[in-house]
Amino acid sequence: MKRDDKTLTTKIIGGKYRGKKISLPAKTVTRSSKARLKESLFNTLQFDLIDRNFIEMFGGSGSVGLEAISRGAKRAWFVELDRDAVKTLRNNCESIDKERCDIRFGDAFEIVPTILYDLERSGEKTYLYIDPPFSIREGHEDIYSKVIELMRSIDPKVIHMIIVEHMTKVPFPETVGAFEKVKFKKFGKSSLSYYSPK
Repeated sequence: MKRDDKTLTTKIIGGKYRGKKISLPAKTVTRSSKARLKESLFNTLQFDLIDRNFIEMFGGSGSVGLEAISRGAKRAWFVELDRDAVKTLRNNCESIDKERCDIRFGDAFEIVPTILYDLERSGEKTYLYIDPPFSIREGHEDIYSKVIELMRSIDPKVIHMIIVEHMTKVPFPETVGAFEKVKFKKFGKSSLSYYSPK
């Protein structure tokens, strides 16, 4: 993450758009996924993403979904509640590949189920990346329980894999609804838990 003419930027780290800069929201309302964590995520997913759908819940700058597009994902949905973050996200999508980006403004817990429903109706599956605000942030104390509740409600037929980025000190269960944890990786204060349909 770099400060560029008073604008915070990060770079796409692999694929077609490798090295391209994307902006980060000016306010500290969103967190950009750390480069090491992001690199590990995409080393795990690798070529499985090609021609697949990808949803970045709590989109922020869109750095994860845009990385997925750079690596061959067919389409990426970004769900974000903060207006300033959405402006940044829109600019980032336009600079990378706006045809494959679908930005949804609003409450992620309401919007993601509608995207999943539409995908299920069209017989498609998706990767779902969930990077909620840390639960220590004011107003987000119950965020992880809401994430688990959402995961429990998801039909596994529509999912390739769910990946949750969360605070390392808050462990996620081995099984959530129709999904089981297949991998866990720690990066200091943040961790990734990977879930596949059972």
